[in-house]
Amino acid sequence: MEAYWNKGIKEVIEQFPEVENILNEYDIGCAPCTVGTCLLKDILEIHSLPADQQQELMTRIAEAIDPGRDVKIPRIKKNRETEKKEITYSLPMKKLVDEHVLIKRLIALLPAVVENLDVESQEGRQLILDTIDFIRFYADRYHHAKEEDILFKYFDENLDILKVMHEDHKQGRSHVKAVLEALEKRDGIKIAEHLTAYGRLLSEHIKKEDDILYPWMDRSLSISQIGKLFSEFNETDGEIGYTPAKYEAFVSRLEDKFDSKKH
Repeated sequence: MEAYWNKGIKEVIEQFPEVENILNEYDIGCAPCTVGTCLLKDILEIHSLPADQQQELMTRIAEAIDPGRDVKIPRIKKNRETEKKEITYSLPMKKLVDEHVLIKRLIALLPAVVENLDVESQEGRQLILDTIDFIRFYADRYHHAKEEDILFKYFDENLDILKVMHEDHKQGRSHVKAVLEALEKRDGIKIAEHLTAYGRLLSEHIKKEDDILYPWMDRSLSISQIGKLFSEFNETDGEIGYTPAKYEAFVSRLEDKFDSKKH
C-alpha cells in the first residue's frame, strides 16, 4: 500500500476505479484533470479538507486499494485553515477571483452564442470575433498573464498542480485558434465544437483555481509576499493599454441581446 502514496492520482484511479468514487464524495474531482500527476499523498495538502475528513478519506482509499490490511496512513499536516467552511482570499487572490466572475458570465453565454451562430452575415461573424477578443484579451492577456507571469513565479513551476493550470491555459488557446480557423472557412460546426469545449474547460479550470489553487497558495505565501504580489498585479494592470470596462460592457450587451430573444 505504501508504494501507492507516491503514485500519480490518475494512475491510482486507473488501477482502482473505486478511488475516483471516494474522491468525488469529498468534492475532489481528480478524474477529469488534464494532467493527473499529483501524488496521492499530496491530495490532502492541496485540497485542505478538515482533519477528521482527511483521516477518513485516506482510510477509505487505503481500504479500496488494499482491503483487509492494517495500513499506516501518512501523517496529516494540521492546518487551522482547513476548519473554515467559507473560503477567504488575500487581496491579490480576491482580485483574480473577481476577474473570474466576468469570465464566468461570458462562459454562461457561450451556449446562446453557439445556438445563434451565423457565419454567413457580417454581424454574425463579428459576434464570434468579439467573443474571441474577450477570451484573448480579457481572459488570457489580462487575467491568465497575471497568473503565468507573476503568481506562478512565486512557486516551483514543476509542481503538478501548476502543470495542470498551464495545460488548461494551453488547451484554451488551442480552442481559440481553432475557432478562428473555422471562422475563415465559415465552418459553424467546428466553431460550435470548440466554443463549447472552451466553455467546459474554463468552467472546470476556474473551479479548480477558486476552490483549490488560490486557497492553497494563500496558505503558502508569507504576508510580505502577498503584499508584493498585490502591488505587482496593480502595476501590471496599469501597464495594459485597455480597461476591463470595455469587456464588462460587451458581456452586458450579450446578456441583453440573448435575454431579449427569450421574450
